[in-house]
Amino acid sequence: MTKQIVNIVNFNSLYEILNEIKENLSFDIMNFEMHKDFSKNEKNDLKDFLTITNSNKKKLIYKNLLVFNNLPIPLYKLVELININLIKLKFNYQSKININGYELNLNSKFFTKNNIDLKVTEKEIEIILYLNTKKIKHNVLDLQKSIWGYSSDLETHTVETHIYRLRKKINDKFNDKNFIMSHNDGYFIK
Repeated sequence: MTKQIVNIVNFNSLYEILNEIKENLSFDIMNFEMHKDFSKNEKNDLKDFLTITNSNKKKLIYKNLLVFNNLPIPLYKLVELININLIKLKFNYQSKININGYELNLNSKFFTKNNIDLKVTEKEIEIILYLNTKKIKHNVLDLQKSIWGYSSDLETHTVETHIYRLRKKINDKFNDKNFIMSHNDGYFIK
């Protein structure tokens, strides 16, 4: 799992302090002076970013913003506040993942569409996320390796059985036979 990122904007002193102790932090830090620098970043996945600044005077257009304008505060308190905000950010992100008109809630393990809920297992969540993340067809061996960690004693029908049961649950609950598609090359979410 990748670390969440704290984006520090126009707050060089904070960046320098956190950079000194970065090996002890549960998050990565980045220092962007302007929004254009941030938007050029290839790792710009906003669900993983918390932006910190020391002034709310400038109109910053960051989605997840934490402003520190009542400084100084103890370092442990600063890191604690950052961690709390990152936990909230992660929880909120995991509460609503949209996949082809469905909403997947990783916290409650519900798959929802049109106010109809389907309880899914951890393995079913892994399958849905994996098939959705990579928009290619995944054969049984790929799924076996990526989701089950590939075991030579794991038979291919284990993967096929899980996919079959998940497809059946989705069809029974939502009348959707086409959420997970099957092709000669493997499985995919359209």
